[in-house]
Amino acid sequence: MDIRSITVFSNWDTLPDNVAGFLAAGRTAFPYPVQSARAAFPPFPDWLPSGNLQSSVSNLQSSLAALGFDYASLGPVQLHHDPAWLAAIPQMLGASDALFMTAEIADINGRISPARCHQIARLIRQISALQANGFGNLYFAALANCPSGSPFFPVAYHDGGAPGFALAIEAADLAQNAIAASRTLEEARANLVAAMETAADQITAVAAELAAQFGLPFRGLDFSLAPYPTDDKSLAGALEALGLPHLGAHGSLFAAGFVTEAIGRARFRRCGFSGLMLPVLEDSILARRAGDGLVTVQDLLSYAAVCGVGLDTVPLPGDISTESLAGILLDVAMLASRLGKPLTARLMPLPGLAAGDPVTFDFPYFAPSRVMTVSDGVTGLMSDGERPSLLDIQKINR
Repeated sequence: MDIRSITVFSNWDTLPDNVAGFLAAGRTAFPYPVQSARAAFPPFPDWLPSGNLQSSVSNLQSSLAALGFDYASLGPVQLHHDPAWLAAIPQMLGASDALFMTAEIADINGRISPARCHQIARLIRQISALQANGFGNLYFAALANCPSGSPFFPVAYHDGGAPGFALAIEAADLAQNAIAASRTLEEARANLVAAMETAADQITAVAAELAAQFGLPFRGLDFSLAPYPTDDKSLAGALEALGLPHLGAHGSLFAAGFVTEAIGRARFRRCGFSGLMLPVLEDSILARRAGDGLVTVQDLLSYAAVCGVGLDTVPLPGDISTESLAGILLDVAMLASRLGKPLTARLMPLPGLAAGDPVTFDFPYFAPSRVMTVSDGVTGLMSDGERPSLLDIQKINR
């Protein structure tokens, strides 16, 4: 198990004076390895100067690196922002290799923007061309019903209030070990809850000491069962260990819901998703199942209904249409709004590749897979992506 990120939430102009010392201390203070230090800011249209964005982004990245930050999230373009801000995102991503950006397709008030889904679908296609291998969309995601305060990227952003910090936990191997040591489902759940609570208590004790020492409030843990691309740290492997012949078979939805429910039973100071993370390219076993056609995009959407975080690092055909991407985004937006849960979509069209083609990246956090198949795009009333109306969606209450 690792701490994927110490994430500091702050306004750019009110970063604590002692943040560099805090990050240096935090990297070695915990009983688990810390992979990165990250900064999360409020939605960038509210504070980033609109003139000469490339220079602003470059200066921002240099300043953050000097303080000890590895990455930063500039906050989302929200539904109330002028959609012209979306056009700035490719330019800003092209000027940095350490900044993440997002845009809303559904807000936390249950409103979906079909027009924004189509606008962001076009944006995803544009970002896919920033690098020859389509890697640019690693740094961008669409958000649906995502509040501030989650320490995982790309979703992380600040609410504009007082600074604080939270921790993103990578713990798929913890689930594997808990399930492997069990003889019944009840025992597997109890083992997982106990393991999470034990680790969370250890981490929280250190976080409280850091908060007191540096005067930076601790906001909580996003204790998500996030994977790393080796089989021993695969969340798909943990789900299969419950008794699935393979992820994607019948029983997979039960397995996803079962483990998510166990996370919900664990007692710790939680924030963000605190659920299952099934990023296709970051999980070696899931990447193989998707590459073999055993797990589809529709399967991933069904798992999102009973866990987090939505669709993540999904390899798609390079020539995928705007209408197909918009249809996927509409599905994510409706699922998040109707169920009242945060979901994201980090979709990766890969230039020059078609469904079934091998996918490999020279990137240690990605596993090899194949391009996933997608359906035809939306048409008719759902294809009208220029009208700016918002749809109010009632949550399921029964």
